[in-house]
Amino acid sequence: MTCLLSCKAQKEVHTPVGEPMEDMVLLAHEDFTNIDAFETRVIRDAKSLNKFYGEINKTRKPGLPVPMVDFTKDMLVLLCLGEQKGEKKLVLSKLTETDQGMTIAVEVLEKEKDGEIAVQPMYFPFYLYKMPLVDKDLTFQRIDN
Repeated sequence: MTCLLSCKAQKEVHTPVGEPMEDMVLLAHEDFTNIDAFETRVIRDAKSLNKFYGEINKTRKPGLPVPMVDFTKDMLVLLCLGEQKGEKKLVLSKLTETDQGMTIAVEVLEKEKDGEIAVQPMYFPFYLYKMPLVDKDLTFQRIDN
């Protein structure tokens, strides 16, 4: 009788490049959009949010519901990854912050897979995060691993 055991304790644990952004909450995530390039947006009003959902809902019937946001207290950060092979996950972290602005690192990581996958499907994901309203310019630095 033969018994094989494997230990997954050697898995790498990812540590963010900068400070963790605990005040950011993922509001919406979808793997398939009609946005085919990497893009970031800061949304500070309902009109801009509705415009984005109008863009992605052109190819959906029924469309995705627009999240309700109190823009007097919160703002949104939109990250569109463009064309991706296989599922990804994002890690956001604060690199620098001054009185005028904040730089946020956007790390695009491979999602863990169960077993080997020969063909990886194409995804065009977006992530919509809510964070407390700040009167600063936000810049994003993409970090691919």
